[in-house]
Amino acid sequence: MSHSTPATANGNDSKKFKGDRSPCSPSRVLHIRKIPNDVTESEIISLGLPFGKVTNLLMLKGKSQAFLEMASEEAAVSMVNYYTPVPPHVRSQPVYIQYSNHRELKTDNLPNQARAQAALQAVNTLQSGGLTLTSVPGGEGLVLSGQSPVLRIIVENLFYPVTLEVLHQIFSKFGTVIKIITFTKNNQFQALLQYADPMNAHHAKVALDGQNIYNACCTLRIEFSKLTSLNVKYNNDKSRDFTRLDLPTGDGQPSLDTTMAAAFGAPGIISSPYAGAAGFAPAIGFPQAGLSVPGVPGLGPLALTTSAITGRMAIPGMTAIPGHSVLLVSNLNPDAILPHGLFILFGVYGDVQRVKILFNKKENALVQMTDATQAQLAMSHLNGQRLHGRVLRITLSKHQSVQLPREGHEDQGLTKDYTNSPLHRFKKPGSKNFQNIFPPSATLHLSNIPPLVTDEDLKRLFASTGCSVKGFKFFQKDRKMALIQLGSVEEAILALIELHNHDLGENHHLRVSFSKSMI
Repeated sequence: MSHSTPATANGNDSKKFKGDRSPCSPSRVLHIRKIPNDVTESEIISLGLPFGKVTNLLMLKGKSQAFLEMASEEAAVSMVNYYTPVPPHVRSQPVYIQYSNHRELKTDNLPNQARAQAALQAVNTLQSGGLTLTSVPGGEGLVLSGQSPVLRIIVENLFYPVTLEVLHQIFSKFGTVIKIITFTKNNQFQALLQYADPMNAHHAKVALDGQNIYNACCTLRIEFSKLTSLNVKYNNDKSRDFTRLDLPTGDGQPSLDTTMAAAFGAPGIISSPYAGAAGFAPAIGFPQAGLSVPGVPGLGPLALTTSAITGRMAIPGMTAIPGHSVLLVSNLNPDAILPHGLFILFGVYGDVQRVKILFNKKENALVQMTDATQAQLAMSHLNGQRLHGRVLRITLSKHQSVQLPREGHEDQGLTKDYTNSPLHRFKKPGSKNFQNIFPPSATLHLSNIPPLVTDEDLKRLFASTGCSVKGFKFFQKDRKMALIQLGSVEEAILALIELHNHDLGENHHLRVSFSKSMI
């Protein structure tokens, strides 16, 4: 079999799937291959649901393929980033997802589309799960009103210890996890987990309820908590507040105050709204390490790498091992990139300590974050985004730290140390910045605007970076803050790099971050 011929857009099934073969440029249409022939429309749709609204579907069962169209390119990027290291299983068969060469699906005049449209209709109604849904201007998916950002998680069939880190790793895929409390109640291991945004909690519940963490055991049962916020007193292996690094460790016994205990009620088993979709969403499947567990009959080889025995799970492409705080960023545009740009962009997700652009391969750089959690956040939000016309690829580096050049060795300014930079956003424990971490979006949040600067001044400033300004709005209560909407996510990323900390006069430096709101 020759490897030289490129895979065509319609996917030649005899070819082995290569993870890096997906067409480079993201599209909101995804090409799904190797689907089982008895698969239903709703099973394919539910692969996309955790990431946003699904707007169209084309099934080519004869070719074992499908095309799924998401409402936004951002949703498609999140979906590909999530499923590439760990292909989802549909009816216990792995399926492969990549960007399609199509920009949208035109299926109006195709035969057999009625079923797909009916399934879309049904799932979009189901997705509301009986919650009140309000549509957002701009059609960017759905907002859930009055829903808690806190999930209550019960782990059944606990043949392996499930640690707070394991939960953090799995649930971080769906958004920023800010607090976790674990405890044992009614002889069951349980946890409360709080997201920065209720929408993330909704997506995580839909995707993970009923899934097994490890093969055939440690089943997640998830429901919304009656609590809307968690109060964490200690940072230890039982409880953690990721926004407050200053909390004491206590004695490792988080006290569950009585009001919280009351909120748990009886541990009912929650059935997922998708009980019908047999192979729903990713069974977080790990590469088979053939680890059989003596004394647990019927378990056979568990899908764990041995590190799981110590309570650390190996999820390919997403394990945040303590100390793994260095990211390898590749596919950069060598003509346009400087350490400062990477420092500002990655600084949105954590405090960047050092940046090194590789001397011999300038499209690669190492970015050292303060800790593994920040590295994980930056990787999950920035991998697959476009910068200077290139799609960023981000993985964990094997380096523990970025080395500075030796005295007297000039490296053309490609390595920079930012340890003492005044621009770190997360120096103050518990600072508001922790709650305002969002994925890159076309809308930017501006703050620290001096009184004399007008909307026209700011629109002109942003237009001067070469981006198109689509909308602008000062906050009603506080004219020091505003939202500005640009032509694309890529424009917003470039504008953030260029204008964060821009001197607006009167001793005010502009602060720029990504917003979750639309104008």
